[in-house]
Amino acid sequence: MRPSGGGPGAVGVLAQLLPEHLAKLMVLAREMGLPADKRIFEEGAEADRFWIIRSGTVVLDIHVPGRGPVVVETVGAGGLLGWSWLCPPRQWHLGARSRHPLQAWEFDAGAVRELCTADTDLGLALVTLVAETIGDRLRATRTRLLDLYGPQGSPGSRSV
Repeated sequence: MRPSGGGPGAVGVLAQLLPEHLAKLMVLAREMGLPADKRIFEEGAEADRFWIIRSGTVVLDIHVPGRGPVVVETVGAGGLLGWSWLCPPRQWHLGARSRHPLQAWEFDAGAVRELCTADTDLGLALVTLVAETIGDRLRATRTRLLDLYGPQGSPGSRSV
């Protein structure tokens, strides 16, 4: 089990970091805000930053030909917005739009990767945090797919 920490300023996923790791990471944070219904990034564009949401919500969407953007996930306060910055080719897999007015900490991905190279313990902690976020989102997607396409009714019951 990983030690918990984060300290008094930590929210959401950041609370999983040790206080000393959080302090180093937060030096790179930039406070930002966006109004509701503002496009944050587009599917396929360069993933050069990420955000920790302080308040508000963001919808993640995928472009479906003939339908436009279709919402596949919602990220709220305390959540990590963006993980594509960590994994080559570092392009967004989805698009994102603020659903409500948004307050977040924004991080330059290149600077964070440099910090992770310099402090490998922090790097491992951050990669673990991102991997857990990806895992949570994959499980949520699996549940939604089972709701949509899974067998109807109880096991063993069949309509003839």
